[in-house]
Amino acid sequence: MPVITFANTKGGAGKTTAVLLLSTELARRGYRVTILDADPQHWISRWHEISGNIRNISVIDSVTTASLPLHISENKGSTDYFIIDLPGDRNPLLATAIGLSDHVLIPIQGCAMDARGGAQVLELLQCLAERERVHIAHSVVLTRVNSLVTTRALQTIKALLNERQVPVLETAIIERSAFRDIFDCGGTLQSMDPARVSNLDKAQENARAFAEEMMRMLPVRLPASARLTGPLISRAA
Repeated sequence: MPVITFANTKGGAGKTTAVLLLSTELARRGYRVTILDADPQHWISRWHEISGNIRNISVIDSVTTASLPLHISENKGSTDYFIIDLPGDRNPLLATAIGLSDHVLIPIQGCAMDARGGAQVLELLQCLAERERVHIAHSVVLTRVNSLVTTRALQTIKALLNERQVPVLETAIIERSAFRDIFDCGGTLQSMDPARVSNLDKAQENARAFAEEMMRMLPVRLPASARLTGPLISRAA
């Protein structure tokens, strides 16, 4: 029952998109996912409302510093992964969420402002390690990467972060229209119409690779009987 927190103190870093991609891909594979929506913009909660019933996904809205530990404690027996979507600013909830996490993912778009927001999260993690001797696994995920950016350029960015001893996921989240459209139309990447969404297959492949990398880092044993055999979305008649 890993707790994964997505954190960057700057808004617009692609944090909520990454939350949604990981959550829906895990759910598609049969894992029960509880998303704790602490973002005041409530994008995940709004997406959930317009999507109908999505199997294996629960969303808890309006999460606060006080309620976060309670939500995790009360739902331990009914979920395989907790995923926390934090606000894009620095507040007491950041420290609370990090302290409860098994892994902290820091989305960075590659601009200076994103890097500063990510650096604040890294500083807090370092402070916990040095002062409290609490070591929490963490990594950077590069987001909104232009599909035309060469592999060599991406490797250069990763190398620069690695030189600073910042772990970086091999999988970057590419800028895709499907990742924007899903918040407007609801559902999942699998329920979208490939005739209306450009490069949907590449978006699906990107989400799969992202989820698989996270599953290798935070494995959860899933019984074969729990794997999905039907559609992820079930709508009321």
